[in-house]
Amino acid sequence: MKLELADAAATEQLGARLAGSITPAIIYLRGDLGAGKTTLARGFIHALGYAGKVRSPTYTLVEPYACEHCPVFHLDLYRLADAEELEWLGLRDMLEEPALLLVEWPERGNGILPPADLTIDIEYSGSGRKARLVPATGAGKRLLSGFK
Repeated sequence: MKLELADAAATEQLGARLAGSITPAIIYLRGDLGAGKTTLARGFIHALGYAGKVRSPTYTLVEPYACEHCPVFHLDLYRLADAEELEWLGLRDMLEEPALLLVEWPERGNGILPPADLTIDIEYSGSGRKARLVPATGAGKRLLSGFK
């Protein structure tokens, strides 16, 4: 599925729409620096009922959020030197119970990070963005169920 996103508000709305079909899942967010990965995550997390500030995990690498339906972990692996560092970050603990993982720069976790249920590629398109959503599992397809 491909979508045109006119601005940051549209990117945030995409995240909110995905949250409407919440299911524990692993979502890869891919795109260049500044493409809108964190903006999409912000829309998703706020739509799940989190009222606080949604921070970019660029320096902390992971930001946890206690949401009503399930815990949400927003990871930014850009600064990861080695995929093995995911063990130090507590990936195994994050996966023990049903949770939602929003993972920016997932390619930095190759070999350790579980496969995605849904991959979202965001790229620049003029003054807006294009998003390509590719489900890989039943959970990924359920996340897209509200887009019909």
